Amino acid sequence: MLKIKNPLAYLLRMLTLSSALVLSACGGGGGGGGGFSAGTGTTAANSSGTLRVSMTDAPACGFDNVFVTVEKVRVHGDTGVDAGGSGWVDIVVDPARRIDLLSLTNGVLTTLGQTPLAAGTYQQIRLVLAANGAGKVANSVVPTGGVEQPLDTPSAVQSGIKIIRPFTVAADTLTDLILDFDACKSIVTRGNGTYGLKPVVTALPSAVSGSVTGVLASAPGARVYAERNGTVVKASVADANGNFTLSPIEQSSSVGTVDVVIVPTSTNARGTGIIRDVPVTAGGSTALATAGAPITLPSSAFRKVSGAVSPASAQATIRALQLSGARTFEIAATASNLDTGAYGLFDAQPALPAAAPMVGTYQTTLPIPLTADTAAAGKYSIQATSDAGAVSTRQVDITASDLVDQNFQF
Repeated sequence: MLKIKNPLAYLLRMLTLSSALVLSACGGGGGGGGGFSAGTGTTAANSSGTLRVSMTDAPACGFDNVFVTVEKVRVHGDTGVDAGGSGWVDIVVDPARRIDLLSLTNGVLTTLGQTPLAAGTYQQIRLVLAANGAGKVANSVVPTGGVEQPLDTPSAVQSGIKIIRPFTVAADTLTDLILDFDACKSIVTRGNGTYGLKPVVTALPSAVSGSVTGVLASAPGARVYAERNGTVVKASVADANGNFTLSPIEQSSSVGTVDVVIVPTSTNARGTGIIRDVPVTAGGSTALATAGAPITLPSSAFRKVSGAVSPASAQATIRALQLSGARTFEIAATASNLDTGAYGLFDAQPALPAAAPMVGTYQTTLPIPLTADTAAAGKYSIQATSDAGAVSTRQVDITASDLVDQNFQF
């Protein structure tokens, strides 16, 4: 799906959490003055605003906890400057924060800190994580039902997870920046059963962002995605009562709506739901369902798809896509094993519904009618994208059984 090496970036409003989550951390700039070296950024002379940074997360697949330790957030006006260049402005998190990303779903945010910043346009953000050291596990995962294991963070991650996207700080104004850490797509396995981090992080602007909410009947834990053109722009997971919130979602100037895709777990034994053309309103919220009129999906069998990517060094992202009404929707995604190339679309990644997806178009009157797309039942495109950007696709039909040996060669 998304290129893991080059995450997107954008901005959003900050929601205050309880005192256990909130930390105000001010940082000084590495470059002095307005915090820019010469580059693509521009600043307004003799004026400044304030940048405040928070973090949220999409749902993680197959983990009870995903811990990362944040040391600082850095911003710069030049997309090309490296981590050792001059002109960086840092928000230092002191002491460093160890955060369970899975506590930050359904629109929950945690504040990392804020700093004065010269008014102008900035281009690059870096999220700096602490390294695991002797006797100190800064970053780790707890597989569902398992024990805590270290999460390996390569040196490139420790120098700062690079996010490229312009954002503007106005004079005498507080600008909120939200870093959205997609734990599900960021954690990869190794052949020896250990875990590594290949971060997928975006950032969102509060001034042009909104939310989508809803309630599912009998589908706690269901994955819920906001998508544009088959690409997930925000993900969440339904809570124990079936409630979900997709926030923040950017209100795009070119595409003002999103398609909402609901994928229950095999435990729910319910099929996929798709609601097309859901409007996103900056500063507002769009409701798809309420407790009195929840989204109810019919039962479905679930199937598994597995295989391998060769060579393993391709480090591919695997997506299961489904075509309905001339649109493609992402239903599930996973990453190939870094050492063996193996992948599996199983429950934790998750497995795939075999029943026909239930599809409808947004309307203000609830409930929104959904109709089975019988032509799409059990049919998927399994798409592998290598780390270098090469794409390979296999068409599969899981109506009758699980599928193995769905292999890709790069």
